[in-house]
Amino acid sequence: MKPLRVAIVGSGPSGFFAAGNLLEQDDLEIQVDVFDRLPTPFGLVRYGVAPDHPAIKSVTKIFDRTAQHENFRYFGNVEVATDVQAAELAQWYDAVIYAIGASGGRRLEVDGAWLPGNHPSSDFVGWYNGHPDRRDLDVDLGVERAVVIGNGNVALDAARILVSDADKLSGTDMAEHALHALRGSAVREVVVLGRRGAEHAAFTPAEVAELGKLPGVDVIVDPADVPAEDKERDKARPPVERNNLKQLRRLAAQEPTGADRRIVLKFLRSVVGIGGDDRVRTVAVATNELVAGEDGTVEAQPTGTVAEHEAGLVIHAVGYHGTPIPGIPFDTERGVFRNADSRIVGYDGAPLPGHYVVGWIKRGPSGVIPTNRDCARDTVSVLLADVAAGRLARSDFDGAQVEKLIVDRVPNLVEYDGWVAIDAHETALAEEDVRPRVKLTSVDAMIDAAQAAAQ
Repeated sequence: MKPLRVAIVGSGPSGFFAAGNLLEQDDLEIQVDVFDRLPTPFGLVRYGVAPDHPAIKSVTKIFDRTAQHENFRYFGNVEVATDVQAAELAQWYDAVIYAIGASGGRRLEVDGAWLPGNHPSSDFVGWYNGHPDRRDLDVDLGVERAVVIGNGNVALDAARILVSDADKLSGTDMAEHALHALRGSAVREVVVLGRRGAEHAAFTPAEVAELGKLPGVDVIVDPADVPAEDKERDKARPPVERNNLKQLRRLAAQEPTGADRRIVLKFLRSVVGIGGDDRVRTVAVATNELVAGEDGTVEAQPTGTVAEHEAGLVIHAVGYHGTPIPGIPFDTERGVFRNADSRIVGYDGAPLPGHYVVGWIKRGPSGVIPTNRDCARDTVSVLLADVAAGRLARSDFDGAQVEKLIVDRVPNLVEYDGWVAIDAHETALAEEDVRPRVKLTSVDAMIDAAQAAAQ
């Protein structure tokens, strides 16, 4: 019986976890080809995890082991919808898993949101992490106050990076252009605005606790913004909420030290307008109150109080959305591929045989890396159940035929050995430094490094 051949589009955590799950099957031989539009694998581990959180990036060691499997192939610098069409993948493989993530950033829909000085968090994070698509982003740090809209971990990452000591960050894999900009930064205050109450914050306790440990930075929390300690009520709260409030109360009780830089965490605040003629100059902020609905849910409603504050930079950390691929049904409202039980479904709700989805493009931008591991396990289980039930039409193509088709179309194809060469090159660039690597931030430079090692 010939092996089951599966394509995975996207080499981030969900894609690699899915590959690992497939390749560890004992009762079925499976060949896995992973595609990525960039030469470099690992997706948000490389381009989304904050550079001062290196421990999180260690998950790539697991992915490296997956890539060493004899039935694994990596096709980097191959873009589906440009170099290869979705319909072709469906023809070439027995099954296709889409793991492309949610790389598009959302902006708050208010007047002035498109003025220069506004950046979706996806752009800002990609900029400081050296994503080739974001390396030329014009991030003006010659301003004293920045505003971050949002109350999740990405919002806190952005705030922390903006006020962190550049010398400390120089020991990380932060992109060189971002380090240079931060060394000359004039930002002295970052205001983080959450629409709902402190008890509804989406960040994690570890993230907010980390803010309080930043050297030379005061973290300001108004005690009136944080629910007072109530042992019985706190005991009934979910653990993350309870621990978040514990950290916020601790910060609220601290006296400012007069540090040169500060982060201000504000809750029950909504940006209702961004002002400026040529660029961001001011931010209009409305005060909210929590109102209980008839169904018992609590919503943040405006009180009518609006204040205008000077600010020169606005980071919109209000979510991510996926990007459509021609031929794959897309849910524009949720920003994901239409799916049910990990199967991609058409606009009529019927499954597209052999088409699966995993990660953020399946469920939206939520969860952390272990969440994607569990999500991948679920998707692979559904795929294998379809194999066992005979629901997949087997492809007439074999691996050698597909590889020839791809090589003919993509002269600058980067396989996993090419990535290993890029990795070695980046590491070598940092040999005279304390940094783990100096990231290449252009696709051309990555291709050059991959090809030089092959000569």
